[in-house]
Amino acid sequence: MRSHAPLIIDVAGTALSRADRRRLRHPLVGGVILFARNWESRAQLVALSASIKALRRDLLICVDHEGGRVQRFRTDGFTHLPPMRALGELWLRDGTAGEGSGALRALDAATACGYVLGSELRACGVDLSFTPVLDLDHGASGVIGDRAFARDPRVVAALARALMHGLLQAGMANCGKHFPGHGYVAADSHTEVPVDRRGLKAILADDAAPYPWLSTALASVMPAHVIYPRVDSRPAGFSARWLQDILRERLGFQGAIFSDDLSMEGARRIDGALLSYTDAAVQALSAGCDLVLLCNQSLGGGQAVDALIDGLAQAAQQGRWRPSEASEVRRLALLPQTAPLPWDELMQHPAYMHALELLP
Repeated sequence: MRSHAPLIIDVAGTALSRADRRRLRHPLVGGVILFARNWESRAQLVALSASIKALRRDLLICVDHEGGRVQRFRTDGFTHLPPMRALGELWLRDGTAGEGSGALRALDAATACGYVLGSELRACGVDLSFTPVLDLDHGASGVIGDRAFARDPRVVAALARALMHGLLQAGMANCGKHFPGHGYVAADSHTEVPVDRRGLKAILADDAAPYPWLSTALASVMPAHVIYPRVDSRPAGFSARWLQDILRERLGFQGAIFSDDLSMEGARRIDGALLSYTDAAVQALSAGCDLVLLCNQSLGGGQAVDALIDGLAQAAQQGRWRPSEASEVRRLALLPQTAPLPWDELMQHPAYMHALELLP
């Protein structure tokens, strides 16, 4: 059977340490998530990405790079992308060009955003950005806020599809988040365990509506660390009911499922108990996640990362977790299939230059 490498981990600095290299060579590690602390310059990011790929070509290099306040790389030529709400506002702005003109301009601008975002990252060796946000802007969530396109799920789905088309033009896959929706609750799952008390029918008709509408376009999905007690007592990312019964069976999703960061408060408190990273990873994988993220734990020696790697290996030996060949196929499908344009060539590429003109 093909090996299953479900762990996405971080690295401490702007270059790989000996400990980073040891961890990234481990067969259970499938990728790296980068943060602003891993950024110094484009040349440095290119070198860091190349050093990761030199260890294993199949490692998936990821980043949270959406635009607005969630954009890890902002200097040395990277375009400052707008928050996704700017595209939703453009959609609603029908000017003198006639009814629908704002919506059509917004769709073109969303594709331009996706292309600029994807092509700049890929020029620096990054494979995947965790975008687009599919959460609805209910006005209650500070952690989502202007990261959301709009309140209307139809507008969100249309703009997200257009942005994903731009990513595809750049040779990058996509990740819709946070299933089935994080925008309705005010609590921040980084520090709390948010609870959404609506029923399944209401959630599917509203916040989760973009997911079936985008079933042919979504390459991966990240569930929310939110509890929906009328559906399941567990957060969505640890719920077989949400991930297998609803997302895969009912809504027809075929791509990869990432857990959100296991170090978040909303990730490790399951059924009232605070779990270890290993137990949280086992629970997420058993519920239906293909890949699990552990972020910001390589700092200060990285003992938590080592404990997770060793713990998951032991869990497999003990039969508490069963590696999945299908999950590994989904992970590999997220790797780019085309060569990126080098940065200097990209800067003069007509499609890129045109896309910059369309950004809101």
